[in-house]
Amino acid sequence: MCKKHKAVIFLLLFSQLLHALPRPAAVAGSFYSSNKEELSTSIKTALQNSKSFPKENINALIVPHAGYIFSGDIAAEAYATLHRKYENIFIIGSSHSMNFNAASIYSAGNYATPLGEIKVNQTIVSELIKDSKYFSFNPEAHKKEHTIEVQLPFLQTIYGDALGIVPIVIATSNLETIQEIAKRLKPYFNEKNLFIISSDLSHYPSYSDANAIDKQTIDSIKSGSPKEFVKTLAKNEDLNIAQLQTSACGWSSILTLLYLTQNAHYKYELLKYKNSGDTSFGDKKRVVGYSALRIFKQNSDFFLNDKEKKELREIARLSLYEATINNNKISIDESRISSKLKEPLGAFVTLYKNGKLRGCIGTFEADEPLYKVVMKMAVASAKFDNRFQEVIPDELKDIEIEISVLTPRKRINFLDEIVLGRHGIYIKKGSKNGTFLPQVASQMNWNVEEFVGNCAKEKAKIGFDGYKDAEIYTFEAIVF
Repeated sequence: MCKKHKAVIFLLLFSQLLHALPRPAAVAGSFYSSNKEELSTSIKTALQNSKSFPKENINALIVPHAGYIFSGDIAAEAYATLHRKYENIFIIGSSHSMNFNAASIYSAGNYATPLGEIKVNQTIVSELIKDSKYFSFNPEAHKKEHTIEVQLPFLQTIYGDALGIVPIVIATSNLETIQEIAKRLKPYFNEKNLFIISSDLSHYPSYSDANAIDKQTIDSIKSGSPKEFVKTLAKNEDLNIAQLQTSACGWSSILTLLYLTQNAHYKYELLKYKNSGDTSFGDKKRVVGYSALRIFKQNSDFFLNDKEKKELREIARLSLYEATINNNKISIDESRISSKLKEPLGAFVTLYKNGKLRGCIGTFEADEPLYKVVMKMAVASAKFDNRFQEVIPDELKDIEIEISVLTPRKRINFLDEIVLGRHGIYIKKGSKNGTFLPQVASQMNWNVEEFVGNCAKEKAKIGFDGYKDAEIYTFEAIVF
């Protein structure tokens, strides 16, 4: 073989070797420790310090991707709830530096962190890249992007060498393209695989503004509705909050997940929230919000799809308007009502005016069809909540309606059976009783004892410690 041929073969082999080199850690030493032992210890400590939640068959997580000193404990809260192995873990993040109308999947080899190399499932990558209109490999989209990388040490700590990933960076803000990306990922969204959505929340409002804005964003995610999420992002932007650059830097990745789960029986459960102002390193004048959520199929047999939720919303809205403007009741043709809305279930209707509570009344008693309960509670919230004056016609344009459909109550024996953000509570002592909906704990940022104690004091009127010898029940709410 001549020297020329040897040189060509050498260059080809060297080129293939370079192509197979793992993507090196780009933010080790800045977002997290570059020291293997120090990194491993910090992650194990964060996982051990995380709150314990009931086991669920988790399909997806939404986790932040800031430096670990800011959001590491929030991410750990989500990762600590994982309790089984998956064939593949799809990690989806939104590009912080590039914009093109597709998603980039890393096909040049594996990923690496100070904890070692992580295998990329090149078979799945190749399958997706065949659809070149929506998936490609753009090396620059991965080179310095931290949104995927910061998740890897957590996953390596939990799964070790058994870890296999599909790293996807979404670089488009086109809603139709995002929907198409979700369609092509749909066959992989099953019990065998875990999807991790990497996103922080608001950038960079004040501490108080972040708490308010992030709550709205989280609530829209928990609704499971892509339309509600997009609507909330637009609404947040229209508020013209000082310094607010985005409600969620990974909104396109979150939206992808919402498309994957829409019209199915998935629960979005908030595990923890804080912003950078809650850390010793943050400035409350300029913060970034962080949340951890897990997504799983609900065990309850009852659920409402988007069409049924829309139908109930319209019933509530028409009831509210007719009662407020004409002091009358609406007439509904029951034969045109969805069958599930005829089931006897309790419900609450909450009214908000410019984001502030304007009325809330409901019932647990399931002795009427759900749609009739919603009709009555919409009117009652506007007219008979004695904390407020009656809603008048001029206010209607500023009123937003929130409906909470309640599942049957279950008596508990211990407070640690209560999952904040997921469970509402009903306290009964003799003839006195009171209730809080699940979202109250999140809105007030209460721990479990505060949640129960304030319900006993404010609602049941038995004093803060009155719950200790009272009957306590939990229920869940489908809130939209």
